[in-house]
Amino acid sequence: MEMQGTGAMDTTIRQRWATFHRYGPYALLAFSVPLVLATSDIAGMGRDRFQWYLAGVLVAAALLLESVWGRRALRHPGPSATGAGYYTVRWAIAFVLAWLNPFFVFYAVIGYFSADRLLPRRFVRTGLFATAVVMAGSEAGGFPPKGPLTWAVFGALLAVNMGLVSVMMHINVKEEERNRVQAETIAELERTNKALQDAMSENVALHTQLLVQAREAGVADERRRLAAEIHDTIAQGLTGIIAQLQVVAGTTDPEQARRHLDRAADLARHSLGEARRSVHNLSPAALENASLSEALKKTVTEWSRRTGVRAEFTVTGTTEQLHDEIEATLLRIAEEALSNAARHAHAGRLGVTLSYMAGEVTLDVRDDGRGFDPLELPARTGTGGFGLDGMRARAERIAGALTVESEPGGGTAVSARVPLVRHDQ
Repeated sequence: MEMQGTGAMDTTIRQRWATFHRYGPYALLAFSVPLVLATSDIAGMGRDRFQWYLAGVLVAAALLLESVWGRRALRHPGPSATGAGYYTVRWAIAFVLAWLNPFFVFYAVIGYFSADRLLPRRFVRTGLFATAVVMAGSEAGGFPPKGPLTWAVFGALLAVNMGLVSVMMHINVKEEERNRVQAETIAELERTNKALQDAMSENVALHTQLLVQAREAGVADERRRLAAEIHDTIAQGLTGIIAQLQVVAGTTDPEQARRHLDRAADLARHSLGEARRSVHNLSPAALENASLSEALKKTVTEWSRRTGVRAEFTVTGTTEQLHDEIEATLLRIAEEALSNAARHAHAGRLGVTLSYMAGEVTLDVRDDGRGFDPLELPARTGTGGFGLDGMRARAERIAGALTVESEPGGGTAVSARVPLVRHDQ
């Protein structure tokens, strides 16, 4: 906002200076004419018709010059040979007018303000000196100076005017340097802001790409898991059923046929259970008609009722609807953590906390059970769970992380941290 305010102020100043350079000569000339008319008898010209005629011609020439230059300057601003010619002609008109009457000097003073705009840099000081000559001559009483004393006064006034010009030129140089540094600073800030915006846009794109890759990796991992389970359980069960039925088809002993049919039925029931378990692990039914916090609360309540362990569920932060994959992952991690606690912790109390924070969501499961050494993880069982490694893999699929803190006799704390990705993203 500050840079925008500074830029607007600079634009306003430039516009006002442009107005001054465009209409200032008219105003100064108009200011001089009444003073000349009022002081002609004491300051110069008197009743000399030729001088009055010459003054009128020069005033008209000055007006014509300003009109022509005003239109040309709009098309070709900045120092140029044409600008130097305009400056010289205007100075000559002002010099002659000031010779006729010192009060025409007001028209000459515009030269102080336009030298750097019209003249090439190497001629600026010359142009200012020429203007100072007109100013000093008028201040000394008019041209030409009369007598040694008047010439001395003229010289002193010329020195004072050039001293003021030098001071103003020094101030102008410093101001230009300050403006240049300010412009460079603003340009650098604009480049920095653009680079920052580009980096933020790139981060958003990378974040989106990471989520897409994580989702694709999760789908691939889930497919591999299902393929492995089907191969290890359902496919082998079906193979066993076929083998049993082949024995039945090739025997005439009723007892042997009954025994193999019973085995086939057991294998079918087992395979059906494995199929149901795989489908359950694929799509959490608890999230179909409930939010994540509601599903977790229900899961914790049912777990407490089933195990007899006192359990509490807490939500902190502002609850938001998360992406389906985020919610499913957190629910599966919570179910696995509760399953582990029921099998191994022998806890008297358990707490589950779901925390919504800036940019991430955390799930903490803590119990006061017997704990364990995290460096000596128990072997994976065949009860359908995936253990700590499985929970960690689930979190990492969605660019999250899982940490475990435990020690023998000191309880266990499982914490999963995942990105806060809203449902509409």
